[in-house]
Amino acid sequence: MPQLPPPQPFDQDDIYRTLLESTQAIPWKIDWASQRYVYVGPQIEALLGWRTDDWGTVQDWIDRIHPDERDQVVRRCVELSQAGVDHEADYRALTADQRYVWVRETVHVLRNAQGGTEALVGFIFDIHERKQTEQRLLALQRELQALSYQDSLTRVANRRRFDEALEQAWAQATQTPLSLLVLDIDFFKQLNDCYGHQTGDQALVQVAQALAQVCDKCNDLVARYGGEEFVVLLPKVGLDIARQVAERFRRLLQEQAIPHARSPFGQQVTVSIGAGSLVPQPGQDCAGFVHAVDQLLYAAKNAGRNRVVAQAVLL
Repeated sequence: MPQLPPPQPFDQDDIYRTLLESTQAIPWKIDWASQRYVYVGPQIEALLGWRTDDWGTVQDWIDRIHPDERDQVVRRCVELSQAGVDHEADYRALTADQRYVWVRETVHVLRNAQGGTEALVGFIFDIHERKQTEQRLLALQRELQALSYQDSLTRVANRRRFDEALEQAWAQATQTPLSLLVLDIDFFKQLNDCYGHQTGDQALVQVAQALAQVCDKCNDLVARYGGEEFVVLLPKVGLDIARQVAERFRRLLQEQAIPHARSPFGQQVTVSIGAGSLVPQPGQDCAGFVHAVDQLLYAAKNAGRNRVVAQAVLL
């Protein structure tokens, strides 16, 4: 039998390089003193389109991070690298054809005999599809959360959203006024009896839209409190302004002249409004505030409806 040639010795560096370049992760190494790339895996071209020789210094890496993530990623990576701490970062990387793709970079710090940082080695992973899926899920969650805070008929905030916003505004208003409007559509049962529930629902929508039109400040909140009752939360607003907002809404509703044949007020939809204001004090309860303003609404009803009763609230 012919004698086989003796096996050739393996070059260990070649083995490691072959293994590294056969993975989907992109390996790299940076010399810390010169801030230059010593090695970048050829897989970089398939992911980002850049050739290996396009990565000369750390500045090339910095310039290819999306501006929205750049400062935070660079600052964190530099601080941890100087401290000799391994780390990772997710960011959008610029491709050669000027797109951005999400990547994850893991970094291992190599130290010299004195314990100082000598080099950085790491891998770049393609997480673009995963990140897009996460973003779609987050967008869906935000949409679902928004819907959970919205009244399905009128499209203004619902009772749940109002309760949360009131607690937040109450906590923030320790030295500033907080005002609340509680309003009710006059003779709403008669409106439904006369025209039917579909027309009644349409009236609720029109009232909600008019309220939203009057209360256009970003901090104001219009919510359907239940049935034909609405509330308007007015942070950092005193009683005089709250009264003006309430009267402005009544005038707008009068101009819109929503038909209501069984209303004694010009056969159109009107509202009764309670308007209250206070500066919350320690030990007071926001539920008590809502109850007090609700009593002002009933005072407006008892006084003949189609009016505003405004008063500073004492708890």
